Amino acid sequence: MRRPVGLALICLGAFFLTLAPLVRFYVADQVVQAPLNRYQVTRLEARNATYFDAATLKTKTGVTLQAANTVRGDVRANGGDDRIAVWDSSTNIFDTANPDKPVQIQGYRIAFDRRTSELVRCCGTNVDGDGAVKMSGYALLFPLANVDRLDYPFFDMATKQAAPMRYSGEEKVRGMRAYRFVQQIPETKTAPLDARLPGRMLGLDAKSPDQKVDRYSAATITVWVDPRTGIPVKHRQTIHSTVRTPDGRGRMTVAAADLVTVESSQKSLVDMADANALKIAAVRSYVPFATVFLGLALLLLGVVGGLTGGGARPARTAPRTPRRADGKFGPPTP
Repeated sequence: MRRPVGLALICLGAFFLTLAPLVRFYVADQVVQAPLNRYQVTRLEARNATYFDAATLKTKTGVTLQAANTVRGDVRANGGDDRIAVWDSSTNIFDTANPDKPVQIQGYRIAFDRRTSELVRCCGTNVDGDGAVKMSGYALLFPLANVDRLDYPFFDMATKQAAPMRYSGEEKVRGMRAYRFVQQIPETKTAPLDARLPGRMLGLDAKSPDQKVDRYSAATITVWVDPRTGIPVKHRQTIHSTVRTPDGRGRMTVAAADLVTVESSQKSLVDMADANALKIAAVRSYVPFATVFLGLALLLLGVVGGLTGGGARPARTAPRTPRRADGKFGPPTP
């Protein structure tokens, strides 16, 4: 191996060794971010549920409820600041026996840091149109690619308050190792209702006049999250909602359900988490390690080549023509 070739290999090896930390600490930070244009539809189902049908003024029991949640990113809502993602979430809860008639529709907009997943206040964030809500903590995502066995503050859209999402162990979700977190939402007054309800429906005397009521909500929310990405792959929401009179004497259950992510949505979320985990591992581990290995190999080849092939070969000279006896050069004449 000639010396110029060995020197070129050394330079190339040094380049790859310099490239490795660049990929790990700069390129990875640019790649490991929440997308601006997220689109995901997730379905949950609750069997043997109960809800109050406001149209018929009757409580229905033993029904199957479904919740279709759609998350859609608003790419232009961040005002040009690509460090922030803005996602809209809408949930349509309906009775499967009458899917065209929603039982409840919920909607909110969140804005969050694309690298940490922490909520920020900007960009028209709201809960059911209420823009005065001050969101904090986390919402649809856990810390991106950095989930620990810790408790995290998660914002609850029903009570419009942050409550701890506590780590409670590990489980497998469709073959994926997931961290399980549980959030307890205590019974909280969520809103006064404009309508008045008959006293008999609230457990009061049949002759009681129509009563003014307030709505209260409580829930136990369990989330299974992929620790490699921060993407939740399964939800379980055990909700209980009541209305009661201001003095607490009259009350009625308006919703009781145990909503769980259906199998098809779990599979979709696990597939998405696996795809994102592969990208994260590529820029954080696979590519940097491969680049370091290649750089060291090229350096070694260059050094070995320089040591074994570095000596200059002597130039060849043409053989001398012997001198003849008569003093002249060339073959003797006959």
